Amino acid sequence: MGEFGKARRATWHMLGLALWMTWGCAIAAFFATPEPIWWRGVLVLIGLIAFSRSYLGILKVLLDRAYPARQVAVAGGLAVFIAVAGGFEPFGCGFALVAWLSVAVVNVSKRTSAIMSAVVGAAWGAMLPFVITFDLAPVAVQLVIVIVLLLSVPSSNRLWVWIYTLAIQAEEGKEARARLAVAEERLRFARDLHDLVGHQLSAIAVKTELAVRLTRAGRAEAADELTEVHGLTRKALRELREAVRGYRELDLNAELTSVRSVLEAAGVRCELHLPYRDVPDVAAPVFAYVVREAATNVLKHSRATQCDITVRFTGEEAVLEVRNDGIVRRAAEDLGSGLSGLTERLEAIGGKLTARPAGGEFLLVASVPLG
Repeated sequence: MGEFGKARRATWHMLGLALWMTWGCAIAAFFATPEPIWWRGVLVLIGLIAFSRSYLGILKVLLDRAYPARQVAVAGGLAVFIAVAGGFEPFGCGFALVAWLSVAVVNVSKRTSAIMSAVVGAAWGAMLPFVITFDLAPVAVQLVIVIVLLLSVPSSNRLWVWIYTLAIQAEEGKEARARLAVAEERLRFARDLHDLVGHQLSAIAVKTELAVRLTRAGRAEAADELTEVHGLTRKALRELREAVRGYRELDLNAELTSVRSVLEAAGVRCELHLPYRDVPDVAAPVFAYVVREAATNVLKHSRATQCDITVRFTGEEAVLEVRNDGIVRRAAEDLGSGLSGLTERLEAIGGKLTARPAGGEFLLVASVPLG
């Protein structure tokens, strides 16, 4: 289950507490009665089943950031039915009104929430004279409990859904930024390609047209123009290859910054231990691929909370270490084709890759000879 699946499930359970409290209060009130009326208990049970079904349906819609007005109205009617059938007990079947309020005030304005709370508070206040003695202490105690519940339960649910909504919006924002970054990179590459190739193609077109005219006129300069066209063509091809190569190769420093940002956004603290000098060109591009794949494995295959990335090199060897405290759930050789592809890249330049558990951590080490 993903992180947002867990967040949705936790929010679902927190919003559902009021429903389970309603069942508990109703059952406790029924069996606490010296001579329970069974037909009334049957009515309450039917009402609770219908109310629960409606309540859970409301939760599903609320977590999708909508407001099911019709279902809320139906649930409100069922809550009133349960309270009346249960004998007007605020801390028995009457608690259904608080449960209803706890979801009815979610995804509405503060003014609407205050009005709903006042209505339920008035209804509860009207029930109190029927079920308590008019001794000052019980009245005061129950009134305090009523006020606390009316203030805390609905407000708590509003807070939970607000936090859940913020988490969703933050994730959507990250995805939007990622899509924007991809779009900007595509535009940059298209612009660079146009600047590089467009100029050369324009020159080739002009030179070719001139060569055609000279050829038709039988002039010897046509061969010189065609030679220049050939040179321009080779130059354009060379610049195109350089542009594509630069686009496809990863930049190690940019990749390290990106990986740290992604890991920390996922709740994994990431620390970089880098040399004061740039990594040699023979190792930097492949290290960038290793860092990307390692971060992907941390996110997909572990439950890490800490990740340390260390880069060091001497005159003979460059080494990259990625260490995290979340043991991968599968063996390194079963982590898919990613590590296999990295191993091939490193072997092509004489390097090697190891990935294994080490002292309660998972360690990935890539080394490239520089001699």
